[in-house]
Amino acid sequence: MFKNVLRLSVGLAAILAATPTFAQTEIAWWHAMDAELGQKLEAIAQGFNDSQDEFVVVPSYKGTYPETLTAAIAAFRANEQPAIVQVYEVGTGTMMAAKGAINPVYQLMEAAGEPWDPSAFLAPVTGYYSDTDGNILSMPFNSSTPIMYYNKDVFEKAGLDPETPPKTWAELEAMSRQIMESGAAPCGFTSGWITWIQTENLSAIHDQPYGTLENGFGGLGSEFTFNGPVQVKHWGNLKKWADEGLFEYGGPVGGGDAPPKFYAQECAIYMNSSGSRAGVIANSKEFEVGFAPLPYYDDEIDEPKNSIIGGATLWALNGKDPEVYKGVAQFFTYLSSPEVQAEWHQGTGYLPITYAAYDLGKEQGYYDANPGADIAINQITRGTPTANSKGVRFGNLTQARTVVDEEFEAMLSGSKTAQEALDSAVERGNQILRDFEAANS
Repeated sequence: MFKNVLRLSVGLAAILAATPTFAQTEIAWWHAMDAELGQKLEAIAQGFNDSQDEFVVVPSYKGTYPETLTAAIAAFRANEQPAIVQVYEVGTGTMMAAKGAINPVYQLMEAAGEPWDPSAFLAPVTGYYSDTDGNILSMPFNSSTPIMYYNKDVFEKAGLDPETPPKTWAELEAMSRQIMESGAAPCGFTSGWITWIQTENLSAIHDQPYGTLENGFGGLGSEFTFNGPVQVKHWGNLKKWADEGLFEYGGPVGGGDAPPKFYAQECAIYMNSSGSRAGVIANSKEFEVGFAPLPYYDDEIDEPKNSIIGGATLWALNGKDPEVYKGVAQFFTYLSSPEVQAEWHQGTGYLPITYAAYDLGKEQGYYDANPGADIAINQITRGTPTANSKGVRFGNLTQARTVVDEEFEAMLSGSKTAQEALDSAVERGNQILRDFEAANS
């Protein structure tokens, strides 16, 4: 009997030892990344969960960026919001205007006693997500900037130096003509995101205002002004090049028809997000891909300014227990560590959000082994950002971008000139801004 009691006692002790003395605090993370990117995101969450036993981050895919933002807003109104939501950069103005909905990351980290050094992050990234006092409101995560991809094999067939991509729009036009005339490819170039790349970034690189009040950073009373001479010149050129076949339009919003044109070697040059790098490489195994900064007009500016960011950040939402925010803060510390960020950056093409992650990549020899992987970093950090090149922040920018796409297509169809299309886009966009201001004042 004594032996049986002893065995029972030992068994109970083993069970108690294996059972946590407390339940883990769950942290819901809603995001907009599927496929391979979603898997890499989930791996980050799992890495954090494995690193400690107090909190568990539970990522949930909620659809596209707009769908995820809409779901989060609806959930907040029903008091069923997640602790963290991934919001794309054009939703920044909307999140900032949602008074009482967000727990600003700089306050979150301070309250939790987590290390927080804003200067450790890439300035162009944090500048976009900061208030007018320089306080960072959301945690940078998957930040990108547009770059130029080109087909080195086609360049060589056309008699061009495959190691010398075009730097200016004049060079790009001349090279595109040579590529087509030589029969190396039927199209010179294509582009995703006419709004983000060929209008917003075009303006930033040439130090041209996109809107008043420092491109919307100064408040809700801003107005669009992207119908200036440089933007009109560029849109007019795109129309001319499209008519000549040098440029092939990839479609509205992200330009979903543009990638296949590049992968099929129909177009020799392709402009899109640096976050597309992994996908570009995976889909271009039949030819060698080159990487380069976006072109600029050297008759408009001597030294191009920095490009601006895309991608998304992580917002902490209000309405949770203090213990949840303690876990969110610890997760953000883990997320921004050099090792995690370097692996994320190298595996996806998104920017490393900290200088330490970039330095770690250099120490690892990543950029030597992967030429062109630092193009995006060098482009977005060149020079000192100006009021015109630090980014754009407007309410309901998604709707305004739709208007820009519509007017661009009207220009391509020949129903409007470049000036008329941009004037109309500004007029219609400003009405969207006034509606947003009225709803959030």
